[in-house]
Amino acid sequence: MTEIESSMIKFRGPAHDVNAYLVKPAGEDRLPGLILVHEIWGLMPHIKDVADRFAREGYAVLAPDLMGSDPALAPFFSQSTVKAVTDFMFTLPPGMMRDQAFVQGEMAKLPEDKRSAVGAFYGTVFGGKLPFPRFVQEVMEAYTYLREEPSVNASAIGSAGFCFGGGMSIRLACTGLTQACVVFYGQNPDPIELVEKINCPVLGNYGVEDTGLNVNLDKLVAAMVKYKRDFEMKLYPGAPHAFFNDTNPYMHRPAQAALAWHLTLEFLNRALTDPTRAGAL
Repeated sequence: MTEIESSMIKFRGPAHDVNAYLVKPAGEDRLPGLILVHEIWGLMPHIKDVADRFAREGYAVLAPDLMGSDPALAPFFSQSTVKAVTDFMFTLPPGMMRDQAFVQGEMAKLPEDKRSAVGAFYGTVFGGKLPFPRFVQEVMEAYTYLREEPSVNASAIGSAGFCFGGGMSIRLACTGLTQACVVFYGQNPDPIELVEKINCPVLGNYGVEDTGLNVNLDKLVAAMVKYKRDFEMKLYPGAPHAFFNDTNPYMHRPAQAALAWHLTLEFLNRALTDPTRAGAL
């Protein structure tokens, strides 16, 4: 097994320093790089574990903590609050998670202390108050940091992300900076016309049962066709949202996750280590 080395680093963002997890194969250089962006829950141990897996496959990986680095957002992402929110969410029928009236009604049934924590989280994180334009700037700064790492091949840097991070991964691709992009069940770029600025291959992984997200996939496909982008999409039968997260017993689907991992590694290998793909767009 490849020996890896890891550390927590900081880089300067537009508003504050951003903490990030850096991991790479020990003693190697000219490594392909990967910006790895977490789910909505922040830089959890699961994401660090995924970063380690990529590093063992030969990648230098930088995983920024976009939530926990923000002094205003960090209190909402304590382990106790995240657990209270996820426990609540997993009591909701999958088809009702985006029905705000239903969610509010179920939230009202919680004990007062949990209702307060869950309500504050929902109001901030799912209430349209997250600074998405600044997050895009921060993942761009993460790209710059990784690009300047001496052991990284500056012409072979991609991105990958899950859920919130999947949306950030494709938004980073929309800046034209990266050489590969992997999306796991992430939101489309907004506005969708940003797809025109992508100049790298994109792989999208989506669970068939993630109907709330998938309702807009036709817009993404149409934009990729309109602007003639290099786009691959895989739909995984039987898989819900977050099917890759093996720390989530409610959503994890081992067989689909294993296939997604295999296809993702094949894609990144083609995009970042195959010289015939360089400058394809």
